[in-house]
Amino acid sequence: MFILLMLFLFKYVDDLIGKGFEWYIILELMYYASAANVSMALPLSILLSSIMTFGTLGENYELVAIKSAGLSLQKAMRPLFVLIIFIAISSFIFSDYMLPKANLKYGSLLWDITNKKLSFLIKEGVFNNSIPGYSIRVDKKGDDGVSLYDVMIYDHTNNNGMAKIIIAKEGKMYSSDKFLYLKS
Repeated sequence: MFILLMLFLFKYVDDLIGKGFEWYIILELMYYASAANVSMALPLSILLSSIMTFGTLGENYELVAIKSAGLSLQKAMRPLFVLIIFIAISSFIFSDYMLPKANLKYGSLLWDITNKKLSFLIKEGVFNNSIPGYSIRVDKKGDDGVSLYDVMIYDHTNNNGMAKIIIAKEGKMYSSDKFLYLKS
């Protein structure tokens, strides 16, 4: 879980840092991300732990000792089968009821975070291709999170191979009221 959570943090660190969020919102997002990663981490952890356990039992001849004591391997591993059945049922219930709710809350919170200040998508002095069909370069961003200065936009939506270039000294980047359009 730790590795998958760190992968999530490395993926979205640009969207989380510098936007002025409180620490509990980032922890809530990490909580929902970890709940979404349970379905990947649980089978892998059970597989790895069982390989390590049975490998150690076989290496130390403990399976042979159990069998020579008069117990069959099926009888010795019956508690393990019961535990695995319990984990499988609880994993199914978790994936059926809790995982969709966690994924919905995770996705909506992540969308809210990434769309709080859209000018954070654009870095100063670097061409950005995050909007399909457009390459945007900004020399300086304003402190308000909306204002952009010395803007250069390459419009690649025309399919004739020639890009339309738009240059402006100043601009603003924000979403429409219903978040359907990106206005500039």
